[in-house]
Amino acid sequence: MRVDGIYSNKEWGRMPATHYNPSGTGYNSYKYDTGQTSYQSSYRSRFLQDQKDTSEQGTCIADDDDGHLIYQAGDLLQARYEVASTLGEGTFGKVVEVKDVHRNQEHIALKIIKNIEKYREAAKLEINVLEKIREKDPEGRYLCVQMMEWFDYHGHMCIAFDMLGLSVFDFLKDNHYIPYPLDQVRHIAYQLCYAVNFLHENHLTHTDLKPENILFVNSDFTGVFNPKRATWPTFYKQYFTLSLIISLGLQKRDERTVKCTDIRLIDFGSATFDHEHHSTIVSTRHYRAPEVILELGWAQPCDVWSIGCIIFELYTGFTLFQTHDNKEHLAMMERILGTLPYRMIKKTKKTKYFYHGRLDWDSKNKNGRYVRENCRPLKGYIRDKGSEHRQVLEIIEMMLEFMPTDRMKLKDAMKHPFFRPVKKQHPNRYPEYTPTPDREAKPKSRRSSRIVEEIKEEEARAKAEEKKADAACAMQCDDGNLAPQLSIDEKDVDDVRYEHILKDEEARTKIDSERSPIQHGINLPALEEEKSRSEPKILNNLKPPKKFVMKKKRNRNQKKRVKQGQETFLILR
Repeated sequence: MRVDGIYSNKEWGRMPATHYNPSGTGYNSYKYDTGQTSYQSSYRSRFLQDQKDTSEQGTCIADDDDGHLIYQAGDLLQARYEVASTLGEGTFGKVVEVKDVHRNQEHIALKIIKNIEKYREAAKLEINVLEKIREKDPEGRYLCVQMMEWFDYHGHMCIAFDMLGLSVFDFLKDNHYIPYPLDQVRHIAYQLCYAVNFLHENHLTHTDLKPENILFVNSDFTGVFNPKRATWPTFYKQYFTLSLIISLGLQKRDERTVKCTDIRLIDFGSATFDHEHHSTIVSTRHYRAPEVILELGWAQPCDVWSIGCIIFELYTGFTLFQTHDNKEHLAMMERILGTLPYRMIKKTKKTKYFYHGRLDWDSKNKNGRYVRENCRPLKGYIRDKGSEHRQVLEIIEMMLEFMPTDRMKLKDAMKHPFFRPVKKQHPNRYPEYTPTPDREAKPKSRRSSRIVEEIKEEEARAKAEEKKADAACAMQCDDGNLAPQLSIDEKDVDDVRYEHILKDEEARTKIDSERSPIQHGINLPALEEEKSRSEPKILNNLKPPKKFVMKKKRNRNQKKRVKQGQETFLILR
């Protein structure tokens, strides 16, 4: 099935009213009402040009202003994939549910990248990563999503994947942020460590691990109506008042339990090989490691930090570091995990966050009180006194070590006692990965910023000198000003990835605003704003301290002490 024109609701919102004529073809299929003649003519010329460019295939392709492919349900792409519905939209493009007419109408997820050069370049890097994963794991045993095929559709890079279920975050959200049962937390966490360890063994860092990028293979669930809610609200009594629990409807609600906790890891658009250029900022804010915030360089340990934050979220139902500011983020880390190591503070160039070797953070102002009242040491978040609950917090703590070199490695994490039941239940399901050497060893790039091991001071100086030499070679001298220059491709990729991070943070901000009462029990910013409004009235009613009050009536014999210089005089009235 081919179509002559492909449109979207977004495009229609900016166009005059139309009436579809099935007997017409191409642009003539749509009859426009009067008005907006200039826009019609420009749009018509654009379509005629598209028809000319695609006349060999007999179809008309159009993009919206953002570079997205305009399509409708029933459209056929590449003479194979019939569009069914839109699954989601992101920075890179859209994910569409399609039916493969060559494979018995099998439903497939098709990622359609924007028709913009920088997004195409980023998509090529993702395809390169996916091909490497398919080469190393053709059977998909290591739980990374498998690319079925990719193709270029009129400037849109398209990548086909198997259809999967909801993400662990969407399931948590639909379940009103009720935490996963401990057994399910264990299985999901083990699979996540297993998949990411496979990437690390192949010198690859995901850099964007978060619950949204962990999908259930099948998200079917069983529902139970629990009127008393006697399980998890007991844990949250330390956060909520009874009136708040009732107002949020947490006492009477259906509880969902996913039937199968098998997962797949997705979204390799930001994945980076060790030898490739490393962007300065990676990871979504809530799961960002301290070395990334302080711009100390990063490698595989930043993924381990993200996994620790994810396990905490699955275990408690809320985000560990719910913030959108670097300094507040560091303050939360210190409140929950302890003081930042002096070695990291000494090495960072972000000196504006510190004062005399310590975090410059006032715990008495509004933001400081917010952190102090809503964050607690990690062990304070335990749901139960059982040994398994202590073990899950122990493994989280080992993954959230400040120093990347001290952080637990994933191959060691999978041997932790917390994961023993998974190995007993699935003895042969998760074989240990043995990396195979590449045919051609790729040279390491000096531009790659990595913190792999603690190095001596002399080696650090030598490495710094090498970086300066590399930067000098890459500098472009214009009017006497030297500025380091990246290649165009690297610039574009950095821009796309940073845009992706910002868009994810914006989406999380909206979610956090809805979830903040669930995490913190009260909306502190609103209370602080209300309090600040009432402060002027209170100050106006305050009386000055008694020592400044001059009494009108005095006894004649009353003595008044007046201190002047070093002498004190007694004055008789």
